[in-house]
Amino acid sequence: DGAPAAADAAGDDDVTPRKLAKYEKPPRPPPHFLRPPNPPPTPETWQNMVLLIDKPKGWTSFDVVGKTRWLSRRMGSKKVGHCGTLDPNATGLLILCVGKATKMVDSFTGMDKVYTGTMKLGEGTPSQDCCEEVDERLPWEHVSDADLAAGAKAMEGDIKQIPPMFSAIKVKGERLYKAARRGETVERKERACTINSFEVWRDKVDSQLAHFRVDCSKGTYVRTLAHDLGRNLGTVAHLTELRRESIGEHSVEDAWTVESLFEACEPQVEAFVASKQM
Repeated sequence: DGAPAAADAAGDDDVTPRKLAKYEKPPRPPPHFLRPPNPPPTPETWQNMVLLIDKPKGWTSFDVVGKTRWLSRRMGSKKVGHCGTLDPNATGLLILCVGKATKMVDSFTGMDKVYTGTMKLGEGTPSQDCCEEVDERLPWEHVSDADLAAGAKAMEGDIKQIPPMFSAIKVKGERLYKAARRGETVERKERACTINSFEVWRDKVDSQLAHFRVDCSKGTYVRTLAHDLGRNLGTVAHLTELRRESIGEHSVEDAWTVESLFEACEPQVEAFVASKQM
């Protein structure tokens, strides 16, 4: 009935490990995923570790990296990288890779992400969020709850976005936000992204506010999503709150706060440094 499967041909009892080719590197050991509330099990863990951090509002992603690197360097691991920038005003999940795990940054960055947040209808800003002053106002009262839900549903699937001027994308060697701060507008190319789901609902107290949950691909500008939804509904909108809930299967519910990470790890770090000085 046809040729036997390769596994059958080799025999069920054949478990001889495959020999590496002459220049083939051995497989990289998996990193340790450090979850609250316990510190790394051994000092060596710092050489290959992944941290889930709940970024606080007002911090840049590099602030969190720098704070964590202060710990890791004292443990002999200099490399720390994050897997996807969060704007300073945003909160939520930031994945940090320490030591050898930094080679996995791209794999985390490419995962789909889930965000929740709030947008304000009828007011637009140059940055499409609350970091800049409102510079455009349009009527918004005509937008019904059904309009919000249908407008969001219509944006699901493969879409294209024009990146905001206030972004770190480089055009002709310069970051867009630098030109934006000079009051200049630079032509930007559309970028493709995928919106897996997009739900929007009205605030129960302030009808000018709408809350949302979006599941989207790498490269999605959520503030542009809010901006474009406003335009599609015959008004304007800007982001007032944003929180990253998950990256792939990794949830912010399993994340450290910066404070809890330091409280858990500082005793281990101090003991390690002291042992080196003896």
